[in-house]
Amino acid sequence: MNTRPKLAGFLSHPPKYMISLMFWLLALASLWLGNAYAATLEPEVSNGVAGALSYLAQNPFAYLFLTLAIGYPLGRITVGGICLGATAGTLVTGILIALASSAIYGITYDIPGLVEDIFLMLFMYALGMRVGPQFFSGLARGGFDFVMIGLIVVFSNFLIVFFGVKVLDLGPGYAAGIISGSYTVTAVMGVAQSAVSTGAFQLPEGVTADMVGANMAAGYAISYVLSSIFIILLVKYLPRMFGKDAVAEAIKAEQEFSGGEDGGALPGTAGTSLLGFTDKQIRSYVVEHEELVGLSVSQLFKKNPHAAILKVVRGDEVIDAQADPKLQMGDVVGVMGEYNLLLSGSDKVGNEVAEPRARMVDIEVADVHVGKSSFAGKTLTELGQELGFGVHLKSLFRAGVAIPHLPKTVVEKGDVLRLAGPAWCVEQAAKALKAKPIVESTYTEVSFMSLALFVGFVIGHASVEISGIPFALGTSAGCMLMGIFVSWLRTRNPDFGGPMSEGARSFLNDIGLSLFVAVLAAGVGPKIMSSFQGTVVIWIAVLGLLGALVPPFLAWLYGYYIRKMNPVVLAGACAGGRNSTPALNGIQDISKSGIAAVAYPVPYALTSAVVLILGYIAMVFS
Repeated sequence: MNTRPKLAGFLSHPPKYMISLMFWLLALASLWLGNAYAATLEPEVSNGVAGALSYLAQNPFAYLFLTLAIGYPLGRITVGGICLGATAGTLVTGILIALASSAIYGITYDIPGLVEDIFLMLFMYALGMRVGPQFFSGLARGGFDFVMIGLIVVFSNFLIVFFGVKVLDLGPGYAAGIISGSYTVTAVMGVAQSAVSTGAFQLPEGVTADMVGANMAAGYAISYVLSSIFIILLVKYLPRMFGKDAVAEAIKAEQEFSGGEDGGALPGTAGTSLLGFTDKQIRSYVVEHEELVGLSVSQLFKKNPHAAILKVVRGDEVIDAQADPKLQMGDVVGVMGEYNLLLSGSDKVGNEVAEPRARMVDIEVADVHVGKSSFAGKTLTELGQELGFGVHLKSLFRAGVAIPHLPKTVVEKGDVLRLAGPAWCVEQAAKALKAKPIVESTYTEVSFMSLALFVGFVIGHASVEISGIPFALGTSAGCMLMGIFVSWLRTRNPDFGGPMSEGARSFLNDIGLSLFVAVLAAGVGPKIMSSFQGTVVIWIAVLGLLGALVPPFLAWLYGYYIRKMNPVVLAGACAGGRNSTPALNGIQDISKSGIAAVAYPVPYALTSAVVLILGYIAMVFS
């Protein structure tokens, strides 16, 4: 019995459980190596698991990537049709490692906050680059609803937590801490603490500022962990809970928010250089008609602008049309044109033959921005007669929207033409239009991306103080807005800012959020044990979960039943209202689309400011 083919197939396409097993083996190997290394440094504390965890604490790089290596396959495990996803899997893994290290061995992970900030800002910029092309059309279509969803979420969170703490008589500080944790906005702790330090909150007799701070920290730590995990699952599966297919609804939303006909990917986004399906073909004919002999390729194109000769085969010689050769009797020519036109080629040129050399033409798809050109203002028919040699128009975009490209459509300055044809033909047309062809590239202009991140950081870092409460957009939100702005401008002119490959953007998106969550888990994990104080921890957990999950669910009911919003877009708005970027990532994963992010920034920005005010009020009146 021959088992070699089966073995080869197994090795080339291993089962999913084998891939997960490989991750776990790598994790165990990393721990073993850490143990061996730590044993050479500190023999007295480096036995077994303790040595391995000590090694991870001394080397945060190892901790971060071990967390990702375990968290990603953990997030793929499906139970009852539900899975955590990569983000929640990484968060749970990081918390368990940090919690076990702290509770059992007293080992903590001290990772600089700069690491967390850098990866979060990279993720937010990459997210902005993805959502930017549809952001402003989404804002125009659903701006009011996005604002209402944000207000529903933030005020219902405040009411649930504030009055819940009052009813349960949990004491001062818990309300602000639970609001901060359930909303996953750490800055609420800062404004609440300022209310204590400035005297806006009067300390009751027998209560010290340190006691209030401890209550605040306990409420924050427990509610933060629980809300961070469960909000991902809630937002991710809201469409399914109401009988909606997230993938199908995302496709509908993309069509709705495109604002025009389906012209393919917008300029400056992924997929612009895909040839796709076309009615243009290249077929080969023998020159047999005397009236064609002696005419050049360009002269023949002027007589018939709907077909172009791209190759001339003369014996053993293959002549490119760029040399503008004159035809001779018996030449084999490769002609590109519409299928129905080429069917009559034998009547106008000669018999069709199977000559692959005449049809071997590399076709390029590129976006060309119409600049200050004398061709602006002409119809597509006129443009094709003068510049259309060897190219055909796949799509026409105006102000970032695909518009019908009909024969009488007038081309305006600022339009983007998507041309397909041999590279030299596309280059020739672009030069006449005072532009250069933009082809989707694997290259990323790092200098421009860095400049955009710098500007986004400065904008987000700027702070305005109102009544003693500092308000700032936030550096991560600033970077996201710059990503939106840059990608939006690229739909108008794909040459703006240099290219950013989709591979680079996708990598920044995935690794940025995952490492941010891993760093977050390292800091939050040890605080959980210190927060356990009898039955209080149960009430904190209950209020934290209610404050985290009920408000976005109420917002969902408003958007779904009253405003009849698209379920995927609505889920993105709920994630924004809850300030949960991982939740947004969850709905994008399950819908296999980035359209949910269209609804994210408006409620995110609104609630980021309002929750600070409410947190301050909760502290003052607690």
